[in-house]
Amino acid sequence: MVSTSFMRNAARGALALYAVIGLAGAASLSHAEPVPYKITTGQERGTYIQIGQDLSKYVAEPAGIDLEVLPSKGSAENVQRMRYEPGVKFALVQSDVYQAYLDMAASGNADAGRIIQPLRLIMPLYDEEIYFVVRSDSPLKTINEIKGKNISVGPIGSGTAQSAETLYRLMFGEPVPEANEQHYNNEDALAKLIVRKIDVAVIVAGQPAKLFQDMNPELLQQIKLLRLDPAAPETAKAKQTYFPATIRTTSYPNWIQEDTPTLTVKAFLVTYDYGLRGTVGALSKFADSLCTNFDTLQASGHPKWKQVRLELPPLTRGWKYYPPMEKHLRQCIARRTAAGKSPGSAQTVSTRGTDAATGKKKSTCTGQEKLLLLCDDQ
Repeated sequence: MVSTSFMRNAARGALALYAVIGLAGAASLSHAEPVPYKITTGQERGTYIQIGQDLSKYVAEPAGIDLEVLPSKGSAENVQRMRYEPGVKFALVQSDVYQAYLDMAASGNADAGRIIQPLRLIMPLYDEEIYFVVRSDSPLKTINEIKGKNISVGPIGSGTAQSAETLYRLMFGEPVPEANEQHYNNEDALAKLIVRKIDVAVIVAGQPAKLFQDMNPELLQQIKLLRLDPAAPETAKAKQTYFPATIRTTSYPNWIQEDTPTLTVKAFLVTYDYGLRGTVGALSKFADSLCTNFDTLQASGHPKWKQVRLELPPLTRGWKYYPPMEKHLRQCIARRTAAGKSPGSAQTVSTRGTDAATGKKKSTCTGQEKLLLLCDDQ
């Protein structure tokens, strides 16, 4: 009679052999067909989707990855899809949205914790300008004058909605009144603005944004930008989280006649804390390709790539890099530095976000939870 231990060992040997054969087959397949991955970005005519297309063309393709670029409502939706949607290995996320999930988790929201805990940063990208758009005949001139107005803050689940809500709360010490709050996408918000259905449209997009570049010139003349007033007390409150920025005439020569001061939020490239060897290997190749082809991104990609620095600044407040990609990026950055290559254009990098929430989790769904898609009825 064959012993039980012999049978166990034989079974283990067979499994090991099958595993080797399977790995060999997978390896040969990877040479024949690109690895199919996805990246969630933003609205169809926004900057995020163009950044995703650049990553697909100039980074993923040379790394043997077929990266499908998916449109979305924005950052909060991207976080959810990064966590739960099969095939999504990358997401573009605003820093204030990422921090908001961390703050909700720290305040006791278990759903937020489950979503954000396994997500990891790849690297910071660029600053996204926040546009406060009104009609050309509006009496409003500065951002701090929007209190009490009928405002489109962006779709629920978008980074725009998070930024608009956070800024309003910082500046005026209260949320946007429910009766004054609209959740239109960028195109619909501008249309509603022009026909006087709303007073202000808040839009977050890296300049130059196709939304405004492609807009009919006659319609462009019917809208204008509000300016950031550096002397306003509301501005000082907003700068607790956001940074001053400038929307330049060179970005929109057919629209604005002078540079317009505003505020900005940071964009990050995000992934998941993957452990499977095949995924780790593919993402490591992506990191190598990102570093190797960084100059191509800056030369041929969206103009925002010129503002990106190829570096991994220190992180705080619960933010973490994805270790396998971090290792490959740091090694490549070191080689570039030794060769005398610049990390990119100078910029300030920060992971500042909204102040951490305090207190116990509420039994009802809060406005913040709605924005982050943490409500069961959404």
